[in-house]
Amino acid sequence: MADVGDPHYRRLMDIILIPGLWLDASSWDEVIPTLERAGHRVHPLTLPGLGAPASESSEIGIADWVAAAVAAVDALPGAAVVVGHSGGGNVAWGVVDARPDRVARVIFVDTVPPPSGNGISEFELVDGVVLFPGWDFFPDEDVSDLDEATRERTAPLARSVPARVPTDEIVLRDSARYRVPVTLLMGNLDQETFEGMIDQWGPYADEFHAIDDAEVVKIGSGHWPQFSVPEKLGDLINAAIAR
Repeated sequence: MADVGDPHYRRLMDIILIPGLWLDASSWDEVIPTLERAGHRVHPLTLPGLGAPASESSEIGIADWVAAAVAAVDALPGAAVVVGHSGGGNVAWGVVDARPDRVARVIFVDTVPPPSGNGISEFELVDGVVLFPGWDFFPDEDVSDLDEATRERTAPLARSVPARVPTDEIVLRDSARYRVPVTLLMGNLDQETFEGMIDQWGPYADEFHAIDDAEVVKIGSGHWPQFSVPEKLGDLINAAIAR
């Protein structure tokens, strides 16, 4: 494990930002300035096969997304903080499983650590890929803080996802992942509410409770805080790193 007790180490970190489904590195653009003002070095990712037709992306699965994020960690000189939004949380947890000694903290943005053998979700395929279904597809609690201007601005950023990525099961092997500190930045759930809810989720509850050091922080947002409250999200990421 990295020496996260060193104050300088805490103050200046490499941060890997993993977007959720349909989004690329640019989805973090409004969050990054807040992280950089705190002195961090930020590395937003665009994952393989995003926006590619089925002829080019049909063989790409969640393991390939994890491998791409692991490669980003391996390219750094020291340990990193890994942040995953939504479905990117599965990728982030896969990175922690693969490199528990290289991750100082993992931060989930409105998502939870998945247990081994579980996928992200299932969506309709169109021409062999998963298209962004539009903001109206999602429940109001997820999108109510996205005004019309924000929806119009951000919807064109969404690109197709390889068919296998949302449904592939994540494979986790190393129990050392449970030793890595975890922060869950949840849209509208505080710690007490979250723990009461996750206890109904079977293996997800088991995975969460196996973690040695896990905190839940309420953002006060919908599911896409990088668009609705980007500066606040950046501040919460900075605060998690400074713990």
